[in-house]
Amino acid sequence: MKKKKINSNNLLLLITIVLFFVMYAAGCIVYADKGFTRFQTFLNILINNAGLICITAGMTCVMLTGGIDISVGSLVAMDCMLLAVGIEQWGWSSPVLMLLILAIGIIFGIVQGFCISYLEIQPFIVTMAGMFFARGMTAVICKEQVSIVSDKIFTTLSSFKISLPFGGYLNKKGIMQFPYLRVTVVVALIVVLAIYLMLKYTRFGRSIYAVGGNQQSATLMGLDVKKTQMKAYILSSFLTSIGGICYCLNTMAGTTTQATGLEMDAISSAVIGGTLLTGGVGNVLGSLFGVLINGTISTLVKTNGKLISSWSNIVTAILLCFFIVLQSVFALVKERKSK
Repeated sequence: MKKKKINSNNLLLLITIVLFFVMYAAGCIVYADKGFTRFQTFLNILINNAGLICITAGMTCVMLTGGIDISVGSLVAMDCMLLAVGIEQWGWSSPVLMLLILAIGIIFGIVQGFCISYLEIQPFIVTMAGMFFARGMTAVICKEQVSIVSDKIFTTLSSFKISLPFGGYLNKKGIMQFPYLRVTVVVALIVVLAIYLMLKYTRFGRSIYAVGGNQQSATLMGLDVKKTQMKAYILSSFLTSIGGICYCLNTMAGTTTQATGLEMDAISSAVIGGTLLTGGVGNVLGSLFGVLINGTISTLVKTNGKLISSWSNIVTAILLCFFIVLQSVFALVKERKSK
């Protein structure tokens, strides 16, 4: 049997996974007396970041083509406001609104994808326009904060707990508490699995890698580069809309300032997960662990109780620089070996 060699791509993924476990283990050791060792603490990281996981999965696909999408945070805000106002002020049912939001995500992706792939406008410029448009439309829908309280389906989905039969602990009253998941986590994990299988086993997935690796080579291989790019942006906006629904299920409200900076969280999670900004290299599983690393950092800062929340941004910035430098080193080594 031939031994599978560990290339730079797999090594980046391995470093990300090891870093997560090291960080989490350190938290368990330092904050064991504050409940960090409980399984629910880990599940809370998944619960709090379920929407971001969906968004980062879509962002990974776009970045693999060599593109970027900075409109995702504003699109999430618009989705949340549309859900809140639609339910509380317009009297629409949540299933209808969720379908409408998914349709809007697809249309949003078609417009941005067409401008980027067929009109050949820079992705940053197009998605920045999309960011301003979505954030502006959020304020047009409603300028005030709107909380969701009247729709039984949406409130039930938000509060529903999927209890796990293991990892329980006795609380202060001596009652056994078992860990639980939310519906949003199940949706996020299904999205990650679907994107992983798509990237690895479908022609479209292989085309995404080929286009991001070298567009000229992809064209010579007979791939439709523009169509692949457009599909990637449609997929990203669609997954962002799914993430927006998950995000709203966590917050149960819509505001004009919601999800500010979420696009940067998605990009940083993808980069920390091993996705190259230049495209062609990356893995959605790495992006998942990138989200978990960012979530763990925030949890550690909150558990400490004495550190301001800005420390999580500082640590994320340091990790981001580290992985960008690491990617550059691997790229230089690969280039020298090919000569």
